[in-house]
Amino acid sequence: MGWDWFLRLWCAAWGAVALVGTVRSLAGVTKAQRTVRLAGRIERVGEVRHGASRIGGIPVTVSWRDPDSGREVVVQGDDGRGETLTAAWAGREIGVSHPRGRPDEHRFANAPEPPSRGLAGPAGALFAVYAGLVALAAVRWAWPWALVGGAGPWALSGLGHLPWTVRDRRAKRERLAVMDAVPGRIVAVFRDDRVDEDDGSTLTALTPVVVFTTRDGTAVTAHCTAHLADPARARGREVTVYHTPADPAEFTLDPAADRRSWAWDVAVHVAAVVVLAATAAVGVALLVR
Repeated sequence: MGWDWFLRLWCAAWGAVALVGTVRSLAGVTKAQRTVRLAGRIERVGEVRHGASRIGGIPVTVSWRDPDSGREVVVQGDDGRGETLTAAWAGREIGVSHPRGRPDEHRFANAPEPPSRGLAGPAGALFAVYAGLVALAAVRWAWPWALVGGAGPWALSGLGHLPWTVRDRRAKRERLAVMDAVPGRIVAVFRDDRVDEDDGSTLTALTPVVVFTTRDGTAVTAHCTAHLADPARARGREVTVYHTPADPAEFTLDPAADRRSWAWDVAVHVAAVVVLAATAAVGVALLVR
């Protein structure tokens, strides 16, 4: 069996996966549709422990009301299931999800999540089908089809998202201009060690934790992963925190560096679109030659 038949089987198999996933979604029986998604509230934030893991490193007490039983659920501690809470303060609204009727299997998110139809799996399967079709076209007809089919859609997608990227960067710059500057302090540095399976070396990730109080008196504890020199020795360091008044989770220690970074993001986006479009154009030129 050659590549032609292998790619046909690949497309058929992933197409079947996409079809089954779509039918399950229409029937309302996917795992995502059976998951309760609601808003929880942080009632209390405890003291962080220096040297602990960033996963569950900010101890919190969270409450929410179970829609099935109507009772209030209160849990202590972020045990690392779901997203790691990177910023916490009393009264913050976060996302909580759990299987229906089983609130003890909760997962946290940094923001409430909308209901899901469970189509992420079928969408991934359709992408696999598309990749197989592009490869099949390259094998059966000519290899430039790989350039056209591989780079062309990505170039169109990047071009379509470019206005959104520009608007997003402009909105961030506007929020940066009205940020409040308040004193903060690095109270701990989280440490996570991971052993590389290839060479056995240990990789260490350090996550400083900053505490600051907003002008309205909200005490915030948050991960601080950018613009901090020598994070291993940062504990006890006094810093200036710039945060948006509406959302203290959006903060920075160096507004100028953020401006430069956002400008580079747009430049990289444009460059990627140009390279992808050029690649697809080369493929088209080779096909029509």
